Amino acid sequence: MNPELRQHIISVCDKKILQKGESVGLSFYAFFANKNDNPKLLMQAATWWIETHQLDHFEKAYKIKKMIEIEY
Repeated sequence: MNPELRQHIISVCDKKILQKGESVGLSFYAFFANKNDNPKLLMQAATWWIETHQLDHFEKAYKIKKMIEIEY
């Protein structure tokens, strides 16, 4: 996963936690606009989420943030 995507994921997680609290859940689609304008980046996130970590469709934002911070 490239550094820009990692930073973007952390930023989105921080924003969602700030807006909705520690229990907020999200899917990897939360990191992208509604239109698929960067399929390679979407596949990086999907591969990390689905293949590498076999996460559920929705996960807690704090969990995803911590995983990204620890892993990289």
